Amino acid sequence: MKSTLLLLTTAAAFSLVGCKDANTAGDIIVGEVASLTGDEASFGNSSHNGTLLAIEELNAAGGLLGKKLKLVTEDNQSKKGESATATKKLISQSKVVALLGEVASSRSLEMASICQQMKIPQISPSSTNPKVTQSGDYIFRVCFTDQFQGGDVLSKFALESLKAKHVAIITDVSQAYSVGLTQYFKDKYLASGGQIVAEQKCASGEKDYKAQLTAIKGTNPEAIFLPVYYGPANLIAQQARELGITVPLFGGDGWEAPELLQGANGTLNGCVFSTHFSPDQDGAKAKEFVEKYTKRFGAKPDAMGALGYDSAMVLADAIKRAGTTDGSKVRDAIAATKDYEGVTGKMTLDAERNARKSAVMIEIKAGKFAYRETVNP
Repeated sequence: MKSTLLLLTTAAAFSLVGCKDANTAGDIIVGEVASLTGDEASFGNSSHNGTLLAIEELNAAGGLLGKKLKLVTEDNQSKKGESATATKKLISQSKVVALLGEVASSRSLEMASICQQMKIPQISPSSTNPKVTQSGDYIFRVCFTDQFQGGDVLSKFALESLKAKHVAIITDVSQAYSVGLTQYFKDKYLASGGQIVAEQKCASGEKDYKAQLTAIKGTNPEAIFLPVYYGPANLIAQQARELGITVPLFGGDGWEAPELLQGANGTLNGCVFSTHFSPDQDGAKAKEFVEKYTKRFGAKPDAMGALGYDSAMVLADAIKRAGTTDGSKVRDAIAATKDYEGVTGKMTLDAERNARKSAVMIEIKAGKFAYRETVNP
């Protein structure tokens, strides 16, 4: 009974915060949960930079509803459980009108249950697992889902571009992103005539993948699918080549980070991954963004930077159309987003609050990322 009463009291307190309209006084406060340190810090910092750039631009143009925007960011250190803590803090103490984040699906899921309960709109820049937006009608994303990435883009790439009818997979079972991407890839790949000759598992933090790779080598795959983040992808590539495995490796947007190539010594050359944006892609808005981001941060943006920017701009567009920061009205405005011209391309949020948009294929050539092609839905 005591625990039930405590939960009800806490929920009531959060509800009062969530109902507060930031139009009544001061700045419009937007919260962000980001992995600024830890294993996925490259993702979090890129996304944060894009978000910050958007907020700075909006304020330079006069802000929204006659007020300035204030971005309050909490670092979850790439750790399980920290996103939930950060979300509660931003809602209860900072009194945010909406939340941006997280890059990783498992951490976005931690945020989503709280945001949905407190009716605070959440927009994830890059969490692709379908379960994220299934958490409730206050949860959105500005990226495509793994159903599209794994099922339509990567399975087709394996069969048609790599001509690989026999594929092995290594899945990080500790990451919702990896598990989901594996399943969607398998479903479409097998239905299209491909064969999975080996499936191996790993968990975040591992450094030695030779046991998994040795087991895979004996099955003679024509390619290896690695639906993992950039750290494991880097190590797996190096260890695969050390074991004499020469077949192509390919993965999803979790690969995209400069750290993917650190110390790789050419082991990833010829490998390909799908993502959301390339600084070399066509489009006036994309090129303008690349120029502004590079000037502000001294390096070209990656997909996470572009998606962070788009997530903040989609929120701002919704607040402007809503004419208020009231949570339910902002939620309705976000849900009504249609044909929005973002830097990552034109997007419409569907009935499941997912962005319908294109994917980009990146190939690693001479130790650098090179734009290969755009894949439309």
